[in-house]
Amino acid sequence: MLSIRLLQKVDLTGYTLIEGFPGAGLVGPMAISYIIEKLSMKYIGYIESSKFPPLIAIHADKPMPPVRIYANDKAKIVTILAEFAIPIDVTYDLAHELYDFVKSSGITEIVSIGGIPSASQNIESGTVFAITSTDDMKGEVKKAGLKQVGEGVATGVSALMMVNAVNDGLSDVNVLVPVDPNVLNPKYAEAAIVAINKLINLKVDVSDLEKEAKEVETKVRELLKRNKEVTDVHKKVAGEEGPSMYA
Repeated sequence: MLSIRLLQKVDLTGYTLIEGFPGAGLVGPMAISYIIEKLSMKYIGYIESSKFPPLIAIHADKPMPPVRIYANDKAKIVTILAEFAIPIDVTYDLAHELYDFVKSSGITEIVSIGGIPSASQNIESGTVFAITSTDDMKGEVKKAGLKQVGEGVATGVSALMMVNAVNDGLSDVNVLVPVDPNVLNPKYAEAAIVAINKLINLKVDVSDLEKEAKEVETKVRELLKRNKEVTDVHKKVAGEEGPSMYA
C-alpha cells in the first residue's frame, strides 16, 4: 500500500511539481536538496509505502520520513525529496499516486530532474537534454537552451508520469543532465537548476553551490551510505536483493 499524506491543508492550484528521484549521478536529490534549502521551502507532507525500506531520516535532531514533500508559496512550486532509491516494484504505484496527486491538487506542470549516463565529452560540453509532453513545451525547451531528445528510452517514475501527461496534454518536461554514473559532482545539480531557472523562471541562486560543493557532496554520500546500510539489512533478513542507488 502506498499513500501521499499531507500534514496540513494546502492549495497547490497552479503550482509546478519538481521531482528528482535517485538515479544516475544522483542529480535529482542534489538539485532538489539545494532548491529546498535556498528557497527555505516548507515541509508539508510525505509519501509512505509498506514496500519502502524501513528507515527514517534524522535532520536537525528531528526524525522524518525519508520521502518528503515541500512547498514554496512565493515560487509556487512543490518538490519531492527521496533519500533512497525507489524499489522497482513500487515504481508503478508511486507514479500512479503521484500523478493523481498532481491532477487532484490542481498542479499545472511537472518538471523531473535526472541524469543520463554519457561519454565524457558530452558531460564536459555543458549540454542539458529534455523530453517534453507537449509541442508548446518544445518551444520553451529551445528558448532555455536545452536539447530536445528525438529518439531514445526513458525509465522510472518520471517516465511513467510523462506518458499520462502526454495523454492529458499536461505540461511535463524531463531535464536530463549528462553524467558519469560513478561520480558524484555538484556541477550536475548546478546544470539542472540553471536549466530549470530558465524553463520556469525559478530564480534559484546557484552562486553558492560551487562554494558549498563539499557540503552538498557529503550529504549525498551520507544518503548513499544510509541506503546501503538498510539494503544490507534487508538482504540478511529477507534473503533478496535490495534496490541499488544507481538503478
